[in-house]
Amino acid sequence: MEIKIYISLIVFCIGLLSGLPVFWAFLGSIFLILSLTGFSLTFVASSFYHSLNSPVFMAITFFLLAGAVMAKSGVAEKILAFSSLFVGKVKGGMISVGIMASYIFGALTGSSIPCVAALIPLLVDPLEKIYGYEKRYTAAVLCVSAPLGYLIPPSVPVLIYCLLAKQSVAAVFLSTIIPGTLLCLGYLMLNYFISDNYRHDTKSDKKSENEIGGDSIENLNSTLIKKKLKIVYEALPALGTPILIFVGIYGGICTPSEAGAVAVVYTVFIGLMVYRKLNRKNLLSITYESVVTVGMIYVLIAFGIVLGRVFARLGIPQIFAESILETFKSKFMILIMMDLVLFILGMFIDATPTMIILVPLMIPIMNTIDVNLVHFGAIFVLTEAIAVITPPFAITLFASARLSKVPYNELIGPILHYLLIVAIPVLLLTTFIPALSCWLPTLFMGSKVVGSW
Repeated sequence: MEIKIYISLIVFCIGLLSGLPVFWAFLGSIFLILSLTGFSLTFVASSFYHSLNSPVFMAITFFLLAGAVMAKSGVAEKILAFSSLFVGKVKGGMISVGIMASYIFGALTGSSIPCVAALIPLLVDPLEKIYGYEKRYTAAVLCVSAPLGYLIPPSVPVLIYCLLAKQSVAAVFLSTIIPGTLLCLGYLMLNYFISDNYRHDTKSDKKSENEIGGDSIENLNSTLIKKKLKIVYEALPALGTPILIFVGIYGGICTPSEAGAVAVVYTVFIGLMVYRKLNRKNLLSITYESVVTVGMIYVLIAFGIVLGRVFARLGIPQIFAESILETFKSKFMILIMMDLVLFILGMFIDATPTMIILVPLMIPIMNTIDVNLVHFGAIFVLTEAIAVITPPFAITLFASARLSKVPYNELIGPILHYLLIVAIPVLLLTTFIPALSCWLPTLFMGSKVVGSW
């Protein structure tokens, strides 16, 4: 039996490494395991159906659609202006504006790609021409900041984790806020100290009428109260989205799925009626793209869950857990190993298939060493947020290079500064200090929902 299992797993890994679409790797492994072990193929159909029968899928759909609408509705320009009120005047301030905008915009989109797609075209060229910041530095900072959307609710990776681990969506949403905020603050501090190394002299000391997304640099840095109030006023509709979601979920008014539906209606309204960047044509285009994305995620998750159930029937999670526990005797080493495995796999595979593969395998280990599953969710999502910007293969890094027209290899140097000095230390703190991820959900949801930590 074990030899057959190993053959199937080897075939699955070969499929992934050869560039075969993850869907086909899952499907091929399922049929190979079933044929080798003698299970009935009817198991696949029933498991596929039941894996999709979850309200969390509705939440994923609504939040993805709301994020796509926000990304193309003129929100990014208002968020940039709003962010400049807080950090625009400090050393390295305009780069810090990009970090803050990523933090806020991430809370609206819940993903990294819409963030770089919206902010890189607005900032990279203007900040080089006006303030002298090298394109590679601006693009690199926006690249490392974009995955903050994984950590600031609503987050699609969190929803997928909750679906697989059967944890409270509201609790895991809250668990990533403090790690995400620490990451943002760390990026701001590091930028303060190193930004001058990536800056050359320009005419930026003079006021410029060059525009970033419709607002002049003079407007963005203005100290006049009237202009500041205007910036805040124009940003309020965009900031209303996370407020609606938070109040709805944690006020007990609606479920996460209902909050996602409300977010879609609200974002479409402000895109059409307030910012007026949406119209019938691009709204249909956004809906089509979202449906395709959702369909891909559904198929991946469904077949991933089917494969996980096959593994469970064969006892693979228990075999995996026993081998890990026999190899690593201390909780410290197991957690370090877990971070390393998640990090390395996340460098080559997107967050969704990584979760589908590893969450069912690692939960028995976490239960054995008494790691709270809400805490584990925060660790998992944070690791994936870091992995998607880590060379050699990182989808957000590739997108940043393409959008900024900066060669891939030129982004690696600045990115490594942020990874080694900020991101990795925050990951280790989150891994070994459960309070960073469990205190806030316990405060709002109670220990009965979160559990002991």
